Amino acid sequence: MAVQGVEQTILRDPALFYWILFPISVVMILTGILRHYATVLMNSPPKSASTLAESRERLALLRVVNLRNHASAVLNRESFEMRKNYMVSGCRNGAFLKDPNKRGQPPANPMTDPAGMEAMTGMLKGNMMMMIPQTLIMSWINAFFSGFVILKLPFPLTIRFKSMLQSGVMTRDLDVRWVSSLSWYFLNLFGLQSVFGFILGSDNAANQMAQQMGMANPAAMANPLQPGQDPDKLYQNEAENLEVMEHFCILDGVEDRILRNFAPQSI
Repeated sequence: MAVQGVEQTILRDPALFYWILFPISVVMILTGILRHYATVLMNSPPKSASTLAESRERLALLRVVNLRNHASAVLNRESFEMRKNYMVSGCRNGAFLKDPNKRGQPPANPMTDPAGMEAMTGMLKGNMMMMIPQTLIMSWINAFFSGFVILKLPFPLTIRFKSMLQSGVMTRDLDVRWVSSLSWYFLNLFGLQSVFGFILGSDNAANQMAQQMGMANPAAMANPLQPGQDPDKLYQNEAENLEVMEHFCILDGVEDRILRNFAPQSI
């Protein structure tokens, strides 16, 4: 049993670094790179708007979202109120919709809509590219590296991290800082995002969190109106968000702040 206040020491074979820790890390990096290029090859490019009304419907929603998220950057109160009134009025009366006569009607069934079927196929491809490599790597680690303790973290941790860092090692009295081979896989799964960003760029498909949140889909960035969604409801929700938004500009009182920071200090 580990004694409180005494550092726990385990004699480990130095070959564990070359035969377990290093191979798992290399395989995780190579798998992420392959997932990125496979996702790029399998994803179909987003379709552009076919009509001017459809393009206006997409871009108007993006303008409303940008106004709500970035209005506090440089807009003063007068400019913000002008844009807010215009956007809210357009969202309320359906001026931005490509077909205002269909307001209140249910959206088309994604199973019968070609665009909906294409979006569902893209989601299925993304899930396959995320789940299949994870399943294969976890099976490989469980088959060859199960039960190994490969490294010790140099910083202290609480007991709540024990189940996360020592998966596959059923030892109650082991110090929480020791990491098992299976836990090293999970640490690499969520900790290699900066490595993928350095190798593949910031907009890469190897990012696990981005794929889970649906941010790695280029079609979602090009068209905020996904199949099966009601554009009128989206515009109504954005209008409500704009109406309750309180204006705040970071440039308010900037002259006084500059003079206060650069004023000569009194002796």
